[in-house]
Formats: sequence, C-alpha cells, structure tokens
Amino acid sequence: MRIAVCYNQTPKKPNQGEARDLIADAGSFDEAKAVQKALASLGHQAELLPLADDLVDFIQRIKAFAPGVVFNLCEGFWGNARQEMHVAALFELLRIPFTGSNALCLGLSQDKIRTKALLQQSGLPTPAFAIAKQKGDALRLEKLKFPLIVKPPYEDASQGIEHASVVDNKQTLAKRIRYIHEVYRQPALVEEFIEGRELNVAILGGVKPKILPISEITFDPSLPRAMVCFDSKWSPESAAYRGTRPVCPAALTAKETLLIYTVAERAYTLLGCRDYARVDIRLRNNTPFILEINANPDISPDAGLTRSATAAGLNYAQLIDRILAFVSQRKEVADARP
Repeated sequence: MRIAVCYNQTPKKPNQGEARDLIADAGSFDEAKAVQKALASLGHQAELLPLADDLVDFIQRIKAFAPGVVFNLCEGFWGNARQEMHVAALFELLRIPFTGSNALCLGLSQDKIRTKALLQQSGLPTPAFAIAKQKGDALRLEKLKFPLIVKPPYEDASQGIEHASVVDNKQTLAKRIRYIHEVYRQPALVEEFIEGRELNVAILGGVKPKILPISEITFDPSLPRAMVCFDSKWSPESAAYRGTRPVCPAALTAKETLLIYTVAERAYTLLGCRDYARVDIRLRNNTPFILEINANPDISPDAGLTRSATAAGLNYAQLIDRILAFVSQRKEVADARP
C-alpha cells in the first residue's frame, strides 16, 4: 500500500513560548522516519511528506503521491499546536483515510480547559482548577488548595512546564501566571497539584479499545518536585531527565488497575479517541485524577506508548501495523454502507 507519513515542520523561531520548545517539535522527524522504516518492513511503499507553512504545496504533493492512507503524525501547523485539528480536517476534506483521531477529538483534547470541563460534567476525576484569562484577572481560589500548578492550556509535550510551575503561595502563583500570559500568550490554567503516583495509560483501538500495560513515572527523591516537566522529557543533560524513570508495567493492585482502566477507558471514549491515545493520571488515595488526554501522543520507538505496547508483547512494527489495521477496518465499514 502507498502510505504518506505526514509530519509537521516548524519555523526556526517559535511564534510564542520558549526557544527551547523547538527541541520537542524537531523530534517529529525522527518519529516519522521510524514509522516509515516500520511500514517498509511490512511491505508498504511509505514516503515522508513534511508539512511546512505552504499548505498548497503540501496538498499538491499529497495528490501527486496519491496515498491509500496517510499516517498522520502532525501535531500542529507551522509551530501552532492549536491548529493540529485543522491538519486532520484537511485529510477529511481530501477524503484520504488517515491514522489517529479525527479533527473534532484533536481539537477537544488540545484544549485542556474544555477537556477538564467535559471530564467534570461526566463525573470523571480531574484536579480542581481555575483560569486566569488575562493580566489583572481576579482569580477565584476559594476552592483550590496549595500547592498549585500553572500550565499553558493549549500546548503539549510539556511545553511551559518546569519545576517552578508548581507554586506554594499567592506571590509565586501571580508570577507564574504572568509568565504564561507573557511568554505563551494565552490564559493560564491553574490546578491543584496532586501529590501521588504518576501513571500513563496507553490505549489502542476504537469502539472497543484495548488498554495496554500501565506505565509509572518514578522520580528521584533529590528532584525539587516529583513531576514530569519539559526538561525531564527533552533535556538529557538535566537532573530532571536523569531523575525521571518510567517503569512498565507499574506495580499496582488488581483493584487499582481496574479503577484506572475504567477511568481511562471512559475518558478515551468521552473525547472520541480512535486508534491510539494516552491518558495521564495521578493516583492519590485510590482516586485516579486525570491530568490530560493526549489523542495524538508520540509513538517513537522510545516513547511511552511504545513501551506499553512492548510490555503487551508487540514489537514496534507490530504496533504500527496494528494502528494501520484500524484504518482499514474503518474503510471496510464505510465501503459496506449502502
């Protein structure tokens, strides 16, 4: 099968945020090469098609290659993560089957504020939160207890998150909110920082999703905060990176596992995820608080979702083949309709 492996490129200078955020974006090329190699090993004709700032040129290259399927690894458009959904929408308009979640799901999951509101309305546990929309906003903190964590709600890959994001008083809270407004140019999401075990739940499938072995992120006691931040993901030379270690499968009781599986599957279904996604959770006193639903997570060979797939007995090529099979299943259903 002819498969276009699409990934996004970014400008040399970010439109917003920190210059170092480009490190995370650069990883998409390596991810795309790994997927292409896996597809080739499965006998497919796979071609890398990067998406830069020229949308017309991208469409022309897609049409010229005429793929049977697009393997969609795009996490934004020209440095704008909020436009991730528009890339999926483009494939929908071009009527090309593609891997991963649809545009609506990607739009919902990219908006952490809207996602948390949906989780709350559905009775799913997520840390209590407030929003500081702009400079000078009076923040209602009556129901929030320190420590709090301050995040940019429209970024991913832990951009804008560091140990200083967790604050213990109103003075440092105000400073961190100002940082989000000025550097990331968006509202600040303020939520209670859950002291507990950090767990990643990888899920494959659609209507009847399969939950893979749960991964736990462990932290060296010497770190200022037991949390995943930008450095712990992207800066190998940092103490945060060295002190953050994944363990898969996590040591959990049967009761804890069932509880986490149930919450993660409900969240996956609620947002309409398909093919693959990752639900990030903090477990405290037997309550699995949902931190984030990543409907388009990294699937590089060394990424968390791949680690869980390996623990489930899937090698990398088998994981990619499984994701591709979901597209074929959707196509068969669509073709069978009268």
